Amino acid sequence: MTHLLYTVEAADLHAHLFRVTLTITQPQSTQTVSLPVWIPGSYLVREFAKNLQHLTAKQGRRTVTVAQRDKCTWDITCKADQPLVLSYEVYAFDNSVRTAWLDNQRGFFNGTSLCLRVHGQEHAPHHLQLQAIQGQPEWQAATGLMPVKTDKHGFGLYQAANYDELVDCPVELGAFWSGSFVACGIPHRFVVAGALPSFDGDRLLADTQKICETEIRFWHGTGKQAGSKAPHKNYLFMLNAVHDGYGGLEHKNSTALICNRADLPRQASPRTNEGYTTLLGLISHEYFHAWNVKQLRPDALARYDYSQENYTPLLWFFEGFTSYYDDILLRRAGLIDDATYIKLLGKTIAQVQQTPGRHVQTVAQASFDAWVKYYRQDENTPNATVSYYTKGSLVALCLDLSLRKENQTLDNVMRGLWKRCKGGPMREQDLLDELQALTGRSWQPEINAWVHSTQDLPLRECLTAHGVTIEADISSMAQRLGLRVSEVGGSVQIKGVLRGSAAETAGLAPGDEWLGLDVGAKGQSTSWRLNKLDDLPALLGKAHQLVALVSRDKRLLRLPLKVPEQSSGWKLALPSDHKTGWPGV
Repeated sequence: MTHLLYTVEAADLHAHLFRVTLTITQPQSTQTVSLPVWIPGSYLVREFAKNLQHLTAKQGRRTVTVAQRDKCTWDITCKADQPLVLSYEVYAFDNSVRTAWLDNQRGFFNGTSLCLRVHGQEHAPHHLQLQAIQGQPEWQAATGLMPVKTDKHGFGLYQAANYDELVDCPVELGAFWSGSFVACGIPHRFVVAGALPSFDGDRLLADTQKICETEIRFWHGTGKQAGSKAPHKNYLFMLNAVHDGYGGLEHKNSTALICNRADLPRQASPRTNEGYTTLLGLISHEYFHAWNVKQLRPDALARYDYSQENYTPLLWFFEGFTSYYDDILLRRAGLIDDATYIKLLGKTIAQVQQTPGRHVQTVAQASFDAWVKYYRQDENTPNATVSYYTKGSLVALCLDLSLRKENQTLDNVMRGLWKRCKGGPMREQDLLDELQALTGRSWQPEINAWVHSTQDLPLRECLTAHGVTIEADISSMAQRLGLRVSEVGGSVQIKGVLRGSAAETAGLAPGDEWLGLDVGAKGQSTSWRLNKLDDLPALLGKAHQLVALVSRDKRLLRLPLKVPEQSSGWKLALPSDHKTGWPGV
């Protein structure tokens, strides 16, 4: 007998409403239910209950009392010997990978947005009934859940072992493109919504297959049984192609992705543009998470608490190390060349070096504070925090290059951790123990310096030790001045001012509109309208002093500004004999 059944139907496409009917076969006399406040993999309290409405409860024909306990929890007083049926609606108009969406073109939802948690029965089997969409005969359904009885379009009954599995398998609905392939014996499906008619699905499938095979073999070796050792028996990619968007969220045997539709590969266009490379990197990143986060995971997240923040100082490892490998594995799969890989690495280094917050917050602190800082960014974020994605990936780089000097690799560490932790929860100490087991020495000093302090990483030392050439690279005017700007319609809007920069010294502030400038000595100055920041060198000539005319709260301010000498970033080049000992090969 089914103890928990969620029936999901599209109640109103134009009002963006899902209707959910939850049948609890054996309720408690006071049955508590709640909706999660966050979704694993995205570390922010998002208050999904704000979209839930019209919650009612019945036993037979009798309506029973529903009392709201707090922002996301309800108590239902009922008879324990009769099935309890809850009915409610969920507003779905968040076109991201984290929540839910419904209109007349597409539907999508995560279980954390639609499925109430039945307290006391979280470990019981859960079933999901997907109702076909009325008036949409071409629509299909796709999910990583195990089908029980479904039609050719994917609508019907699915099952999950428990609540965690139910909400870890998002659902895609619509007239999407669908393709499939097999990687190391594992069936994979790829569905794409919103693609242009010129979309080259065959190329996306072929390239994704290379990524999946490379990553399965990374973890489990090149033998014929590699696929049988993977943590998933099938896998689903769900990609939403939109005009402007980017992101992904990992799940147990699937991932939800979003990208610019212009970045999809096009038929009769064999060139790989930068956007498509970025998309492949996203696919590589999320698939790597099937091992590193969904299986290997912080011990603090061994059991999810859906009612509040779940803190861990280890995101620098789980997100940062995954970010390190996403590009390396593209290179190993043959989808990018050496020049592209080293360019991507240089971009990551520049992002970290241009973040003053790296001297304020350690990458471990950044992990712990993700709930209030990384996912709630504002104009001061670069000055107060550092990304555990980018700096974490550079910690992995330094660790890998240092290990290679001792005839070991980070690859061996990752595979060793998989075995040491049995593909389950891990602690920082597990990493230290594995490092010591492989090299015979303690790596605590490196981890303390690179992860638990704000000193800069030894990037130059590690790179040059492996023959990487570091040349000066000309920085942009925004980098020289220490500005983050938006340039739309001939207007220079200041979005951020970096700590200790020339712009901060001059008094420029976030929210200012930089209108123009005066150049030259008093009485002989020339005034210019500023449309783009990179026009400054032409307007300045040989001068290094100017007066910036800015608008702030409808007031016009004149701010003296000294333009620094040309600063330099890093331009990396691999040695000619890098075929041995470099992580990308």
